[in-house]
Amino acid sequence: MKNIRIIIAAVFSLYACIRQPTPVAEIRTVKTDTVYAVNRQQQAVFPGKVRASYDVDLAFKVSGTIQKIAVAEGAYVKKGQVLAEIDPRDYHVQLSATEAEYYRVKAEADRVMALYNKGSATPNDYDKAVYGLHQITAKYDAHKNALADTRLLAPFDGFVQKKLFHTNETIGAGMPVISMIYSGSSEVEINIPAGDFIRRSRFESFDCAIDFYPGKSFPLDLIGVTRKANLNQLYAMRLKIRDTGGELPAPGMSTMVTIHYKTDETGMTAVPITALFGESGESAVWVYDAETGTICSRTVKLREILTDGTVIISEGLQAGELVVSAGVHSLQQGDKVAPLPPPSSTNIGGEL
Repeated sequence: MKNIRIIIAAVFSLYACIRQPTPVAEIRTVKTDTVYAVNRQQQAVFPGKVRASYDVDLAFKVSGTIQKIAVAEGAYVKKGQVLAEIDPRDYHVQLSATEAEYYRVKAEADRVMALYNKGSATPNDYDKAVYGLHQITAKYDAHKNALADTRLLAPFDGFVQKKLFHTNETIGAGMPVISMIYSGSSEVEINIPAGDFIRRSRFESFDCAIDFYPGKSFPLDLIGVTRKANLNQLYAMRLKIRDTGGELPAPGMSTMVTIHYKTDETGMTAVPITALFGESGESAVWVYDAETGTICSRTVKLREILTDGTVIISEGLQAGELVVSAGVHSLQQGDKVAPLPPPSSTNIGGEL
């Protein structure tokens, strides 16, 4: 009887072993992205502000009481047009006195130099006459200039932006009286980060768009980029709006500037930055093999990181390959994975 029980227990044990399921390798669902070739022109967009090429505050070189302001705010003026005048009476008197002294000294110097040429004057008398004439001539020219400076002239064609003083107010030399802006082509100023600053040699062309001109873009020409970053680690960049005819944007308008990069490099590919992980001190990605359903790591060489989170790869990948672009640090070599299917056309929110 005891032997029968042993036999029955052995049979049940054998049956249980036969019925035990074989373990199946876990297949993980991962997000993948297709490697694409960098064969299109890269570009970056930055907000900017339109400003006048010249925005200056004009001042008299002499002091006095403002006698006349000949223009109104917003008026268009031509180069050389009189904008304002200072009471010139004191400067007329000053010039008249200097002019009389000038002619007296000049007449005396002419007589001394004539006598010297005849041998009737000493070299010392000649030198005094020459130096005296030079001194009074400089004084005479300075007072003529001072009288001319009682009239403030427009330095270029433009618009009067603001009057800072009014008639009958007394001002000192160098105090701004009128603010003017240039009427020609305006400029655009933007701030770019260090990543774009170091790639400035690859800048190819520029244009800007303004909300007030829908569907229209304005070509720009680079003026320059500062070599020192501001407190926000941004570099100021100035561009001139090219005059192609028609109405141009006015100073003060907000704009979006597009920088287009050169596309002369070949063999480059791009992947999301989230696809990268470190392996033995180098950058690598998980490449998906559709035939085996597994992933394998591959070392890549980085070219640059773009501001939109894309990484340019110079070596290691081919366009059209699939790489894992999320959760890369939790995967291992040879893992079986299944690419996450794209959202269906009826799943507007992209939810699973």
